[in-house]
Amino acid sequence: MALPTLLDIEASGFGRGSYPIEVGLARPDGSCCAFLIQPLDEWTHWDPKAELLHGISRARLQREGYPVRHVARWLNDELHQVGIAYSDSWGYDNTWLSLLFHHAGMIPAFRLEALRRLLDEAQMAMWSDVKEAMIAEQGIQRHRAGDDAKLLQMTFARTQALSARR
Repeated sequence: MALPTLLDIEASGFGRGSYPIEVGLARPDGSCCAFLIQPLDEWTHWDPKAELLHGISRARLQREGYPVRHVARWLNDELHQVGIAYSDSWGYDNTWLSLLFHHAGMIPAFRLEALRRLLDEAQMAMWSDVKEAMIAEQGIQRHRAGDDAKLLQMTFARTQALSARR
C-alpha cells in the first residue's frame, strides 16, 4: 500500500485570530516540501509562545513567505489527483486551511481528513511511543511543517508494519 499524503500546518498561535504561517506535505513517494506563508495585513495575531515552538519570526514570514494565493494554488496542484491529505491535528489544520483558501479566493481541490481514520487499534496504542522513537532515530526538527508531515508519515508506516506483524 502506498503511503498516505500527510499535511501539517504551523500557525501564528492557537487561539482566536491565529492564521497559517507554514504548510508542509509528505507525499506518497516519501518526499516532502513546505512553504512559508506571507501574512496578510489583517492577520495581526502573534503568539510569542508559538514562535518559540516553530522558531519562525513574523519578520521572516514577511521576507521569505509566499503569497496566500500562491500557497493555495500549490496545494491544489499537489493534491488534486491524490484527492485526500491527512492531518494529526485535523481541527486546527482544517480551520487554518479553510482560512488560507478563503483569503486566496479559491476552493480546495482535495479533502483534509483526520489521520486517525487510517489507524487501527494497535497503531493507535503504539503511536506515541513509535513517534518518539522516530524523532530520536531520525533527529527530526519538530514544529516545522515539512518535517512534522514527514515524521507523521514515517510513524504511520512503522506502526502499520508493526501492527501487521501481530
